[in-house]
Amino acid sequence: MTRTEHDPEHPEAIQIEPIWPVLIATLVICSLYALLPMPLSLGPGWLLGLIVVILQIPYITLRVKGIYRTAQVLGMIILGIITCFIAFSLGVLVYSVPKHSVAPAEMLAAAGQLWISNVLVFSLWYWRLDAGGPHARAKKGHHQQVDCFLFPQMLLKDHAAGWSPRFMDYLFLAFNTSTAFSPSDTAVLSRWAKPLVMLQSLISLSLVALVAARAVGII
Repeated sequence: MTRTEHDPEHPEAIQIEPIWPVLIATLVICSLYALLPMPLSLGPGWLLGLIVVILQIPYITLRVKGIYRTAQVLGMIILGIITCFIAFSLGVLVYSVPKHSVAPAEMLAAAGQLWISNVLVFSLWYWRLDAGGPHARAKKGHHQQVDCFLFPQMLLKDHAAGWSPRFMDYLFLAFNTSTAFSPSDTAVLSRWAKPLVMLQSLISLSLVALVAARAVGII
């Protein structure tokens, strides 16, 4: 269910987006990271999950108490930590290809795990940063065209008023970016979002090329 709150500056009820899809996505990332081979992980595989779980407790508490600005900052810190762990593993994976330091089966599995993590991490970044974050979007009550992404619903007269993207919309955007190497139905408007989309496409393309090269080597 969607919660509501009363903001002092906006007396009307604000529809607060449920947080559980984001928590599930974060849990999936930590679980996939724990399954990576030891040479590819930064510290023990469970370290990322432990850090995230510890930081999620105050994050959820802040959201429950309605302290959304501080929760937004803490959420970005958590996401930044996750991104650093994933970036480290991606770097080690690419470096290990010419060294043959990781078994072929483990490398292919790790590439798949990191590809999924790449989709989820960027979907979280888009969700976290677009139009000031989820709470800022909720306070507006609708998604304006001057924001970072132009979703198809924003062009429909019957749906534009009162419509705002949820996490699933950003997950769909990130998935399409990783599979087609470009957004399929959503236009990227802001200058900060374009490098993020480019980076996600580059990482996805590199992982696909890595898997293809390793598969040819196995054959």
